[in-house]
Amino acid sequence: MIEPAHPALSVTRQCALLGLPRASYYHRPRPESDANLALMRVIDETYLAYPFFGSRQMTRWLRRQDHDVNRKRVQRLMRQMGWEAIYRKPNLSRAQPGHRVYPYLLRDLPVTRPNQVWATDITYVPVQGGCAYLCAVLDWHSRCVFAWELSNTLDASFCVRAVQRALAAHGVPEIFNSDQGCQFTSTEFTGLLLARGVKLSMDGKGRCLDNVFVERLWRTVKYEEVYLKSYVSVVDAHAQLDRTRRSTMPRPAKPTAQRSPSPSINDRAHRNPSRGWFDRSCCRTTFRNQPDDILKPARKLGVLEAPLV
Repeated sequence: MIEPAHPALSVTRQCALLGLPRASYYHRPRPESDANLALMRVIDETYLAYPFFGSRQMTRWLRRQDHDVNRKRVQRLMRQMGWEAIYRKPNLSRAQPGHRVYPYLLRDLPVTRPNQVWATDITYVPVQGGCAYLCAVLDWHSRCVFAWELSNTLDASFCVRAVQRALAAHGVPEIFNSDQGCQFTSTEFTGLLLARGVKLSMDGKGRCLDNVFVERLWRTVKYEEVYLKSYVSVVDAHAQLDRTRRSTMPRPAKPTAQRSPSPSINDRAHRNPSRGWFDRSCCRTTFRNQPDDILKPARKLGVLEAPLV
């Protein structure tokens, strides 16, 4: 946008015409230090286990683990990762101006078939020198991930690409659930689904259990893949995540999970393993016959005992 070698306009004049401070033009971001990256990894693991930890509680916990940190440092790193303690705040129902927020449609809704309800969310993935963001589209009935995208920015485009891939490979759902993040309330994202007649559903603010299956997916992905490795770049993270998605990871099945998977999703996912993050070895657990109303065990967190990837 700015041409340093422009024959008529200096850099100062070009910045003035664009309304851009010269300091912003000359600024070169520095990568996080190795110590901060290691600390961010610990914070991410801790937050996943205790999402109600704010900066004060997180600082106290890190100090008990022999990390020499103060609250300002923890605040900055948590803010950079997008982590914030889950607690009741004033003005919970206030929506971002210009973005419509849709009501939550899944309360007491029996989810009994594939493509009835899809859900999506974004999570943080640590990489060397910074972080990346992972977006996944998951079918509520089968717990099968239909598409995923990795990005180093938090704009809506990579979420839209994930949804487009899922729609092209698996058809159109009846309901699509997400949180109230600006990526999912943007017209770019909502217009893609509304044009196909999909009903939009959004979690209440601070209601992590409204999208419990995606939250459980993040736990599996992080504990069985992300936290076991150290990605050197976004490209490396993408390759490693894709390799894990394609692989078969043996894990013991529970006695109550010895039933055959649903034929429709089984055929769709097994014939083409590139469509979705699908662990074949745990399909007996994730595809066992469910009661009509799966939200009751979800709200009791019973689903957290079974692998959902």
